Amino acid sequence: MTTPQAQRRASPLSLPNILTYGRIAAVPVVVFCLFWPTDLWIRWVAFAAFVAAAVTDYFDGYLARAWGQQSSLGRMLDPIADKLLVSACLLMLAADGSIAGWSLWAAIIILCREILVSGLREFLAELRVSVPVTWLAKWKTTAQLVALGFLLAGPAGEQILPGTTVIGLVLLWVSAVLTLYTGYDYFRSGVRHLIEDGA
Repeated sequence: MTTPQAQRRASPLSLPNILTYGRIAAVPVVVFCLFWPTDLWIRWVAFAAFVAAAVTDYFDGYLARAWGQQSSLGRMLDPIADKLLVSACLLMLAADGSIAGWSLWAAIIILCREILVSGLREFLAELRVSVPVTWLAKWKTTAQLVALGFLLAGPAGEQILPGTTVIGLVLLWVSAVLTLYTGYDYFRSGVRHLIEDGA
């Protein structure tokens, strides 16, 4: 088991942290590519950058635990990298019309939940209360990433798999439902600690 002292001594340039930095660096790449939504080849570039970033979301945590390189820096940056990647993609896909109409509500639900949970985690951290990530929350993140992958492929993906965008939108709604449920769990836990702290 990795001790808190070992976590603090873990190098900022350890491979798990470098993977997290790479996920953050992929955000402007994806955003830049989506400024040219009519060029199909650049949609594939955006898709490739996004997939590479999404894969690091699994390996940075896995390697950190396997190699005993968990660190306070990594634990702070990992959720930030996830939220930056998901939020930036949602905003750009809404801007280019890939997410439109009623599906915008799914994007709004996801964005609002991420902001609310971030604030809640900050509040609970002040109380020195840790809220563990549940398996359902991990499935939620997976559903979000897969949905965004389909939507990023968009018109380019339609040439290979007709219905790519529809699949992405369906998965976006699935992730929105999971987002609401897991967000409720976090909120319920936060309210309980808020009541206990104010008692």
